[in-house]
Amino acid sequence: MQFLIAWLEKYFLPLAGKIGGQKHLIALRDAFIGTLPATMAGSVAVMLNALLRDLPPQFFDGYDGNSIPVIREIIAVNGYVWNGTLAIAGLIFVFSWGYNIAKAYGVNELSGGIVSTAASIAGITFSFSGGITGLNLDAATVEAINAAGWSATTEGITAAGWGWLPLNNLDANFFFTAMIIGFIATMIYVKLMLKDITIKLPDSVPPAISKAFASIIPATVALYVVAIFYFVFSKIVPDMTFLQWLQKTVAQPLLGLSQGFGAVVLVALFVQLFWFFGIHGPNVLAPILEGVFGVAQLENVNLFQQGGVDLVLSEGYMWVRGSFDAYAWYGGSGGTIVLIIALLLFSKRKDYRTVANLSVGPGIFNINEPIMFGLPIVLNPLMFIPFLLTPVVSVSIGYFATLWGLVNPVSQQVVWVTPPFLLSFLATGADWRAPIVTLVAMLVSFAIWIPFVIAANKMAPDAGQDDKIVTDLGHDNKSV
Repeated sequence: MQFLIAWLEKYFLPLAGKIGGQKHLIALRDAFIGTLPATMAGSVAVMLNALLRDLPPQFFDGYDGNSIPVIREIIAVNGYVWNGTLAIAGLIFVFSWGYNIAKAYGVNELSGGIVSTAASIAGITFSFSGGITGLNLDAATVEAINAAGWSATTEGITAAGWGWLPLNNLDANFFFTAMIIGFIATMIYVKLMLKDITIKLPDSVPPAISKAFASIIPATVALYVVAIFYFVFSKIVPDMTFLQWLQKTVAQPLLGLSQGFGAVVLVALFVQLFWFFGIHGPNVLAPILEGVFGVAQLENVNLFQQGGVDLVLSEGYMWVRGSFDAYAWYGGSGGTIVLIIALLLFSKRKDYRTVANLSVGPGIFNINEPIMFGLPIVLNPLMFIPFLLTPVVSVSIGYFATLWGLVNPVSQQVVWVTPPFLLSFLATGADWRAPIVTLVAMLVSFAIWIPFVIAANKMAPDAGQDDKIVTDLGHDNKSV
């Protein structure tokens, strides 16, 4: 065990530190965090509609929330909230992405967000066309359609228009395009700003105006570079936009790979490894957790809004970002609420029981720093095996329960501080079976932790060493 930990400290920890300190990954993590006010508001709206519109029909025949006064109005209001949040989640993200890249380099953040947004939207189609034949339309219908601006005959309709942005280009499907195009455009802007290739105004000009003018040349160059790329791409691939091509060749295969059992287990395992060395695992792996599994979750949320759980089951993703929270990270990463219970029931060490008592309250709301750094779990050889093993087992239980149809996939975005059981219930669109799956995962994890908690009773506490570890690693975690 000591050899394994020494090897990890020598080879894994330096890599983890480099990843945790990489400015672009930090900017990406912060970009996702920056979208939370909008995505959580939209998630609340979808969740309320799930409780008011979609859940009751499972228990009451003939229930129709859209026909009940007050409830009907609440559902409509929630729809407006969804329109401005999750329906355009990609658009919100792309601004946050550019803003945080510019912030990381110390240049005008607002202009960075604008450049990223403008460059990404520039590649979306603004027109549509289509038609249908084989119809038998009467003269009045043909006249009405032609008056609306389309072209119709008695046998068919030809529809065309310009000046619109399809929502499926602005929701979670937009994330991958934004990550690439938004990054490139913002970095061109950033580099030109750092080289001081700007318009300089006299000191007497107000700072807000000076900053805006200083961004003109870098922003213009960035947008023209991207525009030229779009133009060349349209000549090479004339039948689809870059966004559509990226979705087909990169995003969909990547999301598909994320649904494999191996990928899910690997992510869970690496989160635990980072945490064992005092590094916030979900933060370090945010590009994967949010950029891949988070995109899948937003797609499920939108599908649920459009067609309920049936549409999620037929077209959505089985395992998403919230699945980790629902079935493995109860009490925080590693499912440490189970360890707290095991300590309170089986530990005879006064120091462990004291830490466990202090950690109960935060643990209920999935805050596990007190137990992580107070026990500590961090760099504690005795806790290494169960800390890595229990989330892998819990993820496996949740994964196969979802795969086999024993529980609905996660289709709601629930704030991470929601207590266990309630979190999995709400996250699955109020599926009563989800808390049972969570309970099974917790019981198995509890059984894994018990032998190690009992073994710790035979070890005398070294308070001085524990205090040193807590102090040192608490400092390291803040730096990450």
